[in-house]
Amino acid sequence: MKAVVLAAGEGTRLRPFTMSRPKGMIPVGNRPILEYIVDALVRNGIKDIIMVVGYRKDTILSHFGDGRRFGARIEYVAQDKQLGTAHALSVASRCLDEDGFLTVAGDNLIDARLIADLMANRNGSSIVVTDSEMPSKYGVVQIKEGRIHDIVEKPEARVGNIINTGVYYFESDILRYFNEQVFDMERGITQTLSPLIPHLNFTAVKTKGKWIDAVYPWDLVRINSSALELHGQDINGTVENGVTLRGAVSIGKGTRIRSGCYIEGPVAIGEGCDIGPNVTILPSTSIGNGVIIDPYTYIDNCLIMSSVRIGSHSHVSHSVLDDGVKAKAGMLATSGCTYARVDRELFRLSDVGALIGQDTLVGSRVVISSGSVIGAGCRIEDGVKVNVNLENQSVVV
Repeated sequence: MKAVVLAAGEGTRLRPFTMSRPKGMIPVGNRPILEYIVDALVRNGIKDIIMVVGYRKDTILSHFGDGRRFGARIEYVAQDKQLGTAHALSVASRCLDEDGFLTVAGDNLIDARLIADLMANRNGSSIVVTDSEMPSKYGVVQIKEGRIHDIVEKPEARVGNIINTGVYYFESDILRYFNEQVFDMERGITQTLSPLIPHLNFTAVKTKGKWIDAVYPWDLVRINSSALELHGQDINGTVENGVTLRGAVSIGKGTRIRSGCYIEGPVAIGEGCDIGPNVTILPSTSIGNGVIIDPYTYIDNCLIMSSVRIGSHSHVSHSVLDDGVKAKAGMLATSGCTYARVDRELFRLSDVGALIGQDTLVGSRVVISSGSVIGAGCRIEDGVKVNVNLENQSVVV
């Protein structure tokens, strides 16, 4: 059986973290989201993967190659125009044979259990569904006796909380409904399926597997925490005397954890890092490659990507720091409750810190208010308090 992974989109609502990569290549738990998807498929014996790529496709091709390193055989097809997931599936159809196949959204964190549930319980064309606290962001599925009789895409009024995860098993004859369309505007798979649902026999497959979506920048803290639950203990770097490690902590090659550090897992630290001395790192934190964290710094529940430097005596909590962020001593980015307005909606956010785009430079003694989204390539001078969102390339003095 083959699987189609739809990985052509950008994820515009996750900017600035998708400025240089598609959403599926954002590293959570020190691995791209797409890597968890490939692993979930391979663990279920599905090794022939067709990956639909588009936005920043070079980042995907260079990471996965032919898939051999991940136990898969990956074939790529390009969706040159962003015309939605229905068009992406149509583009991939030329690589499919007459057998049934899986289709997986390439920007959600899933585990092998979810794919196993689908494989065990599918009955004809099937959709994996799950409960959601924010059903208005997804396609809400109406079910009767295990069969789907309607999908309401992003309903304005509450019609239920069971949503479409974007993971499907399709019988091969379903492709004709996609290939017959003329794509002159963006169109999703559910938009194509919804009018057909009353005439087709679709099964709803409920799963106890992992399915986590990141819609907005602050969601990355949550998806990173969930990804780290899939990690274990693996010490390959140098841990000096006087270091305390508790729980599942992984440390990459060439990394040095200096004396006096306290690290409580789950925590993943990449290769070539220099941590400490006397740094505290608390659970649900991932740290990429080539990161330097100077002495007496406190890190709690953070997603820190590669080539980041955090100066001494800093406090960073429930935050996301993209590649190349450099912060001098005394940065304060603590978590708290705040409000954010996106697409005319007001969100109340709890336990969110700073969200800082790549290559931003932060001066010493800078305070960043909870929920502030700092664009890529910004420069924040010493002693500044930031309590608003900043566009890319902003300068604050």
